[in-house]
Amino acid sequence: MSLADSLKSLNEFDVNDLDLNNAGIWPTPVKIIVALIVFGLIVGGGYWFFVKDQYAQLERVQKTEQELRKKYEEKAYQVANLEVFKAQMAEMEETFGALVRQLPSETEVPGLLEDITNTALGSGLSLQEIKLQPEQQRDFYAELPINIRVTGTYHELASFVSSVASLPRIVTLHDLTIKPTGGDGEQLDMQVVARTYRYRAGE
Repeated sequence: MSLADSLKSLNEFDVNDLDLNNAGIWPTPVKIIVALIVFGLIVGGGYWFFVKDQYAQLERVQKTEQELRKKYEEKAYQVANLEVFKAQMAEMEETFGALVRQLPSETEVPGLLEDITNTALGSGLSLQEIKLQPEQQRDFYAELPINIRVTGTYHELASFVSSVASLPRIVTLHDLTIKPTGGDGEQLDMQVVARTYRYRAGE
């Protein structure tokens, strides 16, 4: 049958005349169209029921692969730098130990008070008050506040502050107030809270 005859028979063909039991007598163009539709349905159905799930699984596997690769790189970095980390840890422990040794124990507090007193007198100040306040508990250490009141010149006060900062034990100064005592204005009254710290190991 020629192409012209096929097109003519297709134009004359009525869809309502289709008989599934006699598909063999359908015009060739109709057979081709039906075959394409069936093929498309098979391909679409196969993709929907089989290939689509495979793609979703592939995406999950690729994501897992990326996560595992990242973890591997992190582990590899840690292993490659393990000796460096150990050296840093040892240095930190040594530094921490040195700092802890600078914290006074309870038995050393009277000696610290004496050091602060001698520092004030050595700076030429007149010591009005030095009084230990109740201990304040923190996470792993305790604060020991000491109220100090001294009088002297500006340079004597500066020398005292510098000398306290140079003590072998850790002492910090807080809430510092300075005011003139009267007279010629050279004498100043300074009130300050010195804080030292005690390590609470095993408490």
